[in-house]
Amino acid sequence: MCIEEAKFSLWCDFVEREFLEKELPIMIEKKTVNGATSNPSIFKNAFLNSPAYKEDITKLKGKDAKEIYEALAIKDIKTTADILKELYLKEDDGFISIEVDPRLCDDSEATIEEAKRLHQAIDADNVMIKVPATEAGFKAMRALFSEGIHVNATLIFSPAQAKGCLDAFTEGLKAFKEKGLEEKAPQAVISIFVSRFDRKMNDALSQKSLPTNRVGILNATSIYHDIKERDIEGVRTLFASTGVKGDDLEKDYYITELLFEDCVNTAPIETIEAFLENKNAQVKTPTSEEDIEMFFNTLKQDGIDMNQIYSELMHEGLKSFNEAFEEILKELT
Repeated sequence: MCIEEAKFSLWCDFVEREFLEKELPIMIEKKTVNGATSNPSIFKNAFLNSPAYKEDITKLKGKDAKEIYEALAIKDIKTTADILKELYLKEDDGFISIEVDPRLCDDSEATIEEAKRLHQAIDADNVMIKVPATEAGFKAMRALFSEGIHVNATLIFSPAQAKGCLDAFTEGLKAFKEKGLEEKAPQAVISIFVSRFDRKMNDALSQKSLPTNRVGILNATSIYHDIKERDIEGVRTLFASTGVKGDDLEKDYYITELLFEDCVNTAPIETIEAFLENKNAQVKTPTSEEDIEMFFNTLKQDGIDMNQIYSELMHEGLKSFNEAFEEILKELT
């Protein structure tokens, strides 16, 4: 754990081959991070811009673009899983996540099939399969959890999405335990996206003289309360999208403001570095549910429709990952 007494974990939201070989082992040794995450946008930047992949891409020429993508991704995820394995065996997280093809977000059966295939190909106990929190995704999460596969439920913006994940994990865990298997129960994180709210809403809030840079924090805190209250074995809150764009906030703002007990924060390298330099960061008591409700009631009274915001952010998130995935495939053809 990054902060052991609070059971607070810090994961690195970055995967790239040279980084895995040189820097991640050092970060683990220093107990800076105890897990990692990836997504299509991260892989896009790595595969298309890093020279570390040129040799492999050349060798794979002639194969289908998605086959090339998966070969590169699986190799990196296997490497990361191996680096993190000792942490996993010590029950100090040690997870690495890989996302299913984002174009399958509305097809539960195809998501399940691909998730199982990736899980088998990587063949590492400490891999989490990332599944977007759509209606089809909830069905996939339940099915994967029932088979003992760790899941990272991603692209959560609304409390309703989090509830869908919680219901899926409750049902999946029950089905898993009914099988009477000797293996350990699966674990899951519910990845709440944070900073995108503020980038989207700050201008409109400022024009109405409403607080800026607080919606993402308080929305995430509200969902954190929901997850804690359900108290499902092996299921934790993960705060994602915690990098800062611009100069109006401290680089580690979305870590320090969400420094709660028994949760995970996955962050870009520069955000982690800023957090390490911050000697004043302390574990916080989350804002109460009552105060959060008052805050969002104020927004509603001022004409802010959070349901519309949730819907737009989910659409934009899926679109972003789809576009990144399509760009990878186009360039690898």
